[in-house]
Amino acid sequence: MPKIIHLICAARPNFMKIAPLYHALAAQEWAKPVIIHTGQHYDINMSDAFFQDLKLPSPHIHLEVGSGSHAELTAKVMVAYEKVVMETRPHMVVVVGDVNSTIACTLAAVKIHYPENLPGYITNKPVIAHLEAGLRSRDRTMPEEINRLATDVLADLLWTPSRDGDENLLNEGVAAEKISFVGNIMIDSLEMMRPHIESIDEYTPLGLSKGQYAVVTLHRPANVDHEDSLKKLVTMLDHISQKLPIVFPIHPRTRAQLDKHNLLETLDYNKNIRISEPLNYIRFMNLVFNSQMAITDSGGLQEETTVLGIPCLTMRPNTERPVTISLGTNRLCTLDNVEEYVDLIVAGNFPKGKIPELWDGATAQRITSEINKLLCPENSD
Repeated sequence: MPKIIHLICAARPNFMKIAPLYHALAAQEWAKPVIIHTGQHYDINMSDAFFQDLKLPSPHIHLEVGSGSHAELTAKVMVAYEKVVMETRPHMVVVVGDVNSTIACTLAAVKIHYPENLPGYITNKPVIAHLEAGLRSRDRTMPEEINRLATDVLADLLWTPSRDGDENLLNEGVAAEKISFVGNIMIDSLEMMRPHIESIDEYTPLGLSKGQYAVVTLHRPANVDHEDSLKKLVTMLDHISQKLPIVFPIHPRTRAQLDKHNLLETLDYNKNIRISEPLNYIRFMNLVFNSQMAITDSGGLQEETTVLGIPCLTMRPNTERPVTISLGTNRLCTLDNVEEYVDLIVAGNFPKGKIPELWDGATAQRITSEINKLLCPENSD
């Protein structure tokens, strides 16, 4: 009997990360991967074409929980997913990252027990695995940090993307046998999509030249939800645009705040700033591939730019991905000092980074091998 493995997704980045694992598992006779979409986030970029690009089927099960507060979302996902677990009896539940659905599905699954001695099951409960475990920003004002901490306490298996993740978990008292350093699954997705990304040209139609512009993406509340910081951000972009052109795919949250404070026109009037709607992954990454630098408050882009060797200026006081700073091309910046880093990059004086260990595009294969050894001990040598 194939082993039922639930892959939990709540938003576009989750699907990006489970896609390589889904394909690796689907190629195995012993595995039956099932994509669960909680519906926590509506994303305009998750069209049929999005799934076609990833070569993924539409989600097998859709919980359709919709929007709500942190508590409402967590509760709705728990109630809906508990029923799915009871009905389908997965052998394993794989949760990804740090969204509310990550902890909600973990909480729902960890309390469920199946009848004793079910044929083909190694235990009377689903094994819970956390993909991207051990990441820490040390900032408990971030909902994501709370989700990461709680999920790592409850999960049975903790798959870390970098060595600092292992260290964090061990320092928190997690048993070493629960931790496995598997590498960065997002780089699997990047490499899987690379031929598509490199086959198009998004920058030339915008009047941009290869390696001579900056890509900007900003959406975190601390940067865009307050008028004072938003005005400083617009001023910063204006100053930087005098040094090199900027392309700025605006997140809906950011656009709404710019409209609210009558700042969108200021950006529109600047001919050195190209504003666009949010782009799908392939189009956006084509812009990043061919840029001189990225300015962001995103988590994933810190990793992708490190692998690509492109300088990344992260507008945050902390990061849960410190390896992108210690080894990679990422630097934490503020509105007050970001232009100093821009000047270094434009002058060619920004340090070259290195690619972290096991960020090699083979993480999904390593995970699949581990799952096989655990769920199918009869197949082990």
